[in-house]
Amino acid sequence: MSTAFSEPTHSPDATSATDSHSSGSRQRLDYAQLAQRVLDGHEVTRDEAMAILKSPNDDLLAVLDAAFRVRRQHFGLTVQLYFLMNAKSGLCPEDCHYCSQSKVSDAPVQKYNILQRDKLLAAAELAAKRQAKTYCLVISARGPNEREMKAVEEIVPEIKAKYGLDICACLGLLTAEQAKRLKACGVDRVNHNLNTSEEYYAKICTTHTHADRVRTLHHVRDAGLEVCSGGIIGMGETHDDVISMAMQLRELKAESIPINFLNSIDGTPLQKTTELTPQDCLRALAMFRLINPTSELRISGGRELHLRTLQPLGLYAANSMFVGDYLTTSGQPPEQDYQIVRDLGFEVTGAAPYPHEEEAISFGVIGAKSAGGCGGNGSCGSGNCGG
Repeated sequence: MSTAFSEPTHSPDATSATDSHSSGSRQRLDYAQLAQRVLDGHEVTRDEAMAILKSPNDDLLAVLDAAFRVRRQHFGLTVQLYFLMNAKSGLCPEDCHYCSQSKVSDAPVQKYNILQRDKLLAAAELAAKRQAKTYCLVISARGPNEREMKAVEEIVPEIKAKYGLDICACLGLLTAEQAKRLKACGVDRVNHNLNTSEEYYAKICTTHTHADRVRTLHHVRDAGLEVCSGGIIGMGETHDDVISMAMQLRELKAESIPINFLNSIDGTPLQKTTELTPQDCLRALAMFRLINPTSELRISGGRELHLRTLQPLGLYAANSMFVGDYLTTSGQPPEQDYQIVRDLGFEVTGAAPYPHEEEAISFGVIGAKSAGGCGGNGSCGSGNCGG
């Protein structure tokens, strides 16, 4: 399956050109002017978003400069670090095609029920030492059962009291009452990704609908929790699908937007799907930043695989990233992430020291998918999430 993302044709113009939806004529887009208009309150249109996604590689630095102007205005040179904890792995009854923990996946992932208190606390301690601001507690499920809800309600106050971490819970579909209970126990925000557009959603999942996911996000908002919602790029969708998702997140006023780039895991229906280039990923990040100027934008799963040596450029649009492993796939060593931030002249918000690899292993949660491994680039565990 091919995606809409392929290297754009060369354009001789200093600014990008794209086909206009209304006229089919070639139109030039001034990226710097667009950035200023966004800062002045303009909402990026679909045509402008398409121009960014279809811009030629020659324009890439100009596109990133525009995104950076907006990022710097709202977030300065800071980088927020997130830490993922796979608190329950596998055993999911849903058929999300991107997910290695779904019922339709043959990928060899560990399967276990929600972890005991000591494992969850050990991961929280490691998160704090790695300078993470937010600890993401993730389970693979359609939605949490009563035992899992009680486990979260018991552990969250203890983690917050001991380590001062913000808590993001990613528990699947929620009822209004469950969202209120998460708010009451101290959860700060809930992650539930849209993943793609409403139009494309049935192509990646049939056991629940896009509307089900949006309903959960409304329950989260109504409970007074912050909304963390993003998606996965590279699942065979079109540019229009990606733009629709970005614009719907703007309508939802998501405080945090994790952007994943599909890690097409063998054994899943979407294995061998992705045809992304680093430039594709950077254009998408820039587009999300310009459409959602005040939202925290996080580079999530697939960062190392698809951005490769261009990872640092992603932080000119995004202001957040995960540190450590993902749910069922490995990230790069945390020291490399810290070095990227230092080399850019940016700073991590937080000053706790980070451990060396051998110290992290002593916590029993790194390298150790067996200990609940952290991670996930997939909001339910595919190696395609975003906490």
